[in-house]
Amino acid sequence: MNRLAHEELTGRIIACAIEVHKTLGPGFLESVYEAAMMVELKRAGFKVESQMPLRILYREIMVGEHRLDLLVEDTIIVELKAISALEDIHLRLSVRI
Repeated sequence: MNRLAHEELTGRIIACAIEVHKTLGPGFLESVYEAAMMVELKRAGFKVESQMPLRILYREIMVGEHRLDLLVEDTIIVELKAISALEDIHLRLSVRI
């Protein structure tokens, strides 16, 4: 059976997200969910940073900057979305930090 990279870590992060969703429910701004996720992730013992800047390079030239919602254990990027459905634009397969 193929195992995903960081499967245990992502599973624990998802459990935190489920707890936030169960506790708060839908209808809040992303900033509220981000703050709640910070609380839940820290309660679970994670190292977590919010709004970390990420330089965007194009052909080795900086063309912009993005802010990561959450960076967990210097490994997993969590981008929070307060929407009813994911669109293709919300998905990105890989980011090098």
